[in-house]
Order: sequence, then structure tokens, then C-alpha cells
Amino acid sequence: MSGKVRMRSLDHVVLCVTDVAATIAFYRRVLGMEARQERPGKWSLHFGSNKISLQDAGTSPSIAAVTVPGSGNFCLLTDMPIGEFVAHLEREGVMILEGPAQRHGAVGPILSVYFNDPDGNLVEVSNQL
Repeated sequence: MSGKVRMRSLDHVVLCVTDVAATIAFYRRVLGMEARQERPGKWSLHFGSNKISLQDAGTSPSIAAVTVPGSGNFCLLTDMPIGEFVAHLEREGVMILEGPAQRHGAVGPILSVYFNDPDGNLVEVSNQL
């Protein structure tokens, strides 16, 4: 191989979860994601051109044996004004851990709010500033 190794983009993220159905319900209700069954028993969440694969902790493949529920920490971008999103979280009974607060995103400043999903994964939702 010649030249410098360069990654082009992120294809998907995998979350290890205790209860796939509860995770799907939460991400549909709170974040408007679409659930898809890729094959029997294998689910993923879709939004825009992005995908979060769900790994059932009870049936994790050996390659992911040390992955545990609640170890995820990721940031999603939304076009909904963060104040409106905070109000949405409050209506849905989701406890906000922190924010809104300004942070540094991949391409510049973002305004973020943090909360946990049912497994305790840290979810950050942000507006690009």
C-alpha cells in the first residue's frame, strides 16, 4: 500500500444493550429514529444516512465479548433549536444531565445537551453554531 492512510467517514456505531425492544422504543420516541430488522434478531436504528447497530448483550459475538451495555458515549446533531429539544426531552420525561452548554464538535462549536438512554449510554444532542 502506498500513500498515507486516510479514513473517509464513519459507517456505523454499535451499542451493546440489555433490552433491544426497550432501546428501540426509546430511540424512536425520544430521537425519532427508524428501527430496521437487518436479519432475524438483528436490529439497527437509522437517521439520515447514519446507522446505530444494536448488539444484544445476551447474544454478543465473541469478538465483542468485552463490550458492555452503558459504555457508549456519542454526539448527534439536530437542526431543531436546542431549546425546543430540551422542552421535548422534558415532555418525554428524560432527565437532562448537563446543558445546554457550548462544546467543540468535529467541525466547530456546538451547543449540547446530555442525557442517558435506558442502558446508561451517554447521548449528546447538539446544534452546530
